[in-house]
Amino acid sequence: MNIQTGERPPSHLFYVTRLRRPLVERAEDIYFWTQDGRRFIDGSSGPMVSNIGHGNRHVIEAMKRQMEKASFAYRLHFENEPAEELARELAARMPGDLDRIFFVSGGSEAVESAIKLARQWAVAIGQPKRWKVISRFPSYHGGTMGALGVTGDLALTESFAPQIQAMPAIPAPTAYRDRDNLSMEERGLRYADMLEEKILAEGPESVVAFIMEPIGGAATAALVPPDSYFPRIREICDRYGILLIHDEVMTGAARTGRYLGGDHWNCRPDIVTLSKGIGSGYAALGAMAASAKLVKPVLDMGGFQHGYTYAGNPLACAAGRAVLQEMGRLGCEANAAAMGDLLKSELEALSKRFPFIAGVRGKGLLIGCDLVADPVTFEPLPKERATNQRLLDIAYDKGLILYSRRIRGDGAELDNLILAPPLIVTAEQVGEIVSILGDSFEQLAAERDLPVNG
Repeated sequence: MNIQTGERPPSHLFYVTRLRRPLVERAEDIYFWTQDGRRFIDGSSGPMVSNIGHGNRHVIEAMKRQMEKASFAYRLHFENEPAEELARELAARMPGDLDRIFFVSGGSEAVESAIKLARQWAVAIGQPKRWKVISRFPSYHGGTMGALGVTGDLALTESFAPQIQAMPAIPAPTAYRDRDNLSMEERGLRYADMLEEKILAEGPESVVAFIMEPIGGAATAALVPPDSYFPRIREICDRYGILLIHDEVMTGAARTGRYLGGDHWNCRPDIVTLSKGIGSGYAALGAMAASAKLVKPVLDMGGFQHGYTYAGNPLACAAGRAVLQEMGRLGCEANAAAMGDLLKSELEALSKRFPFIAGVRGKGLLIGCDLVADPVTFEPLPKERATNQRLLDIAYDKGLILYSRRIRGDGAELDNLILAPPLIVTAEQVGEIVSILGDSFEQLAAERDLPVNG
C-alpha cells in the first residue's frame, strides 16, 4: 500500500466479484480490525464458521504445540494422535451408533463424502440400482459438482447444469409461509409425506438416501420445520431402506444451542456431515460421521474409494480438539441458546417497526428472516433494486458484518438475512448488533422507499 495516498496495488487474487474490501489487521473475540483502523462486528461468524470467536489463545497454543511436532502426516502413511482423539471425542457427541469418523477439509467435501459412502454402501450390500439422493428445494449443500447436484438454488446451479448429475428434490418445509387451515403439526406431516411421494415416483429401488439440513442454512436462512416433520421423515426412510443424511455443516458445533441441530428433536440420522464450527476458522476441517454397519461392508469390499490430501491433518485436528474443549469451557451451547433467544426477540421487535422484515425464525445463534415487499404474501422485493446487497453494504459501512443471499427458485426469488454472531457473544454485544442493524434498516427504508411503522 502507498502510505501517503492509501492506495492499494491491483490484486492478483481472483475474487468471486470485483468488490474490494479493506485489508484485515487482526481479529479478537467477535471483532475484526482493518489496517486503516476500522472495527467491525462479526455478526455472521464469517459464513457461520467462527463459533468460538477470534483470537482464542488456547486454540492458538494447541496449534503451536502440534506444529512443533508434525504439521502434516499423510493418512495412508501414518496415523496421528490428534486425528484419533478428535474422532473419539466427536463420536461421543453423535447420535445413536454413529461412531465412525472420516475427516475432510470443508463442508462441500463432507457432503461429497456422505453421498459417495451412501452409494458405495448400496453397491457393497448388493443393491447397485440405488444411486439417487433426494434433497430439498431450496437448500444448500456445497459448491463442488456432487454437492451442487443436491443443492436447490438455481442461482448456483443453473450455469453448471450440463455438467451436474442433478438429483430429485422435494419442497423445503417452509410452513411459516403457508396460508391454509392446517395446524403446524399437520403442515409438518404434509411436507414430510412429499418425500414418500417422491420416492414412489422415482422408484424406491433407485433411491439410496435423503439429505436435509435439520435447520435451514444459506438457502433458507434458519428455517425450522414443524416438530412433526422429523419423526415422519425417519419413518419414511426406514420404510424404504433409505439412508437419512443430516447436513450439519452449518447447524453443528453448538450453533443452534445443541451440539447438533438435529439434537433438538432427538433425531437419529444414518450419516452426519460437519464442518465450519468444528474448526471455527482456526483450521480447514470437516468430518463425516457414520455407523460401523455402513462402513464395514464398504471396507470389506476393498475400501472406501474416496479421500483428500488433508484428510485427518494433525494440525487441523489439533485445532479441532482445542475448539471442542473451548466450547465446553466457554459454555457455548448454553450461551448460544440464551443469546439466540435475545437476538431473535430483538429482530422480531424490529420486524414490527420495519414490515419488510418477515418470517423471523431460527434456533440458538442461527437466526434468519426474509426481506419482502409484502409480509403477508411474502411477495419478493424487485430483483433490480438489489435490496439485500444494499443492506449488507449499509451495515458494513456502519461496522457490522451480515450474511444475506437472494435465492432463485422455480419462478420465484426471495432475499433472506442471517444473524449468526460467534457463540461467545454477550447481551451487551447483542444490543450493539441490534442497534446498528436498526439504523441500517432505517437507512435502507429511506433509500428504497420501504414502509416504516411509528
